[in-house]
Amino acid sequence: MTGTQTAGRRYGGRDAAQRQQERRTRLIQAGLDLFGTAGYASVSVKQVCSHAGLTERYFYESFRDREDLLAGVYNELIATIRADTAQAAAAAAPDVDAQLRAGLEVFIRTLTGDARMARLVLIEVVGASPRLEVRRREVLHEFAALIAAVVAPPPAPETSCSRLSMTTMSLVGGVNELLVDWTLGHQNATVEELIDLCYTLFIAAYRAISDQP
Repeated sequence: MTGTQTAGRRYGGRDAAQRQQERRTRLIQAGLDLFGTAGYASVSVKQVCSHAGLTERYFYESFRDREDLLAGVYNELIATIRADTAQAAAAAAPDVDAQLRAGLEVFIRTLTGDARMARLVLIEVVGASPRLEVRRREVLHEFAALIAAVVAPPPAPETSCSRLSMTTMSLVGGVNELLVDWTLGHQNATVEELIDLCYTLFIAAYRAISDQP
């Protein structure tokens, strides 16, 4: 039997690509568990592999290094959070107030509901590498664009578009820093209070944007 045939053999009904994906998923989960508790700087590839129940050979099958795993975990979490937030906002359409409330509630409850996720998304990726800093800035802009898509008025002059962009980025940055503070224990507000405060800020900003000529 040739090497190609051996590589393509199925085990337990799963082919090689499916088994590799399963191993990658186990490593992603291990990364979330360890980076989100002990912290990225304190966790080695060996520890991740041990936690996942895999050898280092399988780690390098899916990731170049520890930073690559952190990026992989971060990107998967962000994709899920963004999709769930957008879906919640869309389900509340066409009422803008309801869309803002629904999106904020899902976003905030998702992060505050899992300490590992909150620590990794809000804290561990900050300054981890130049590559992750670029990605983190992209994510902030992605969420700002998500808000803009909900609150954007009809086609307006370029100055109004610039104001909208600055406003949504300010809101995203504000929510991000508030949740960082909360995660680090500097705020003792309830989750409901966090949602209410952020909603109040978003509605005030939306009213201000809507009143612009």
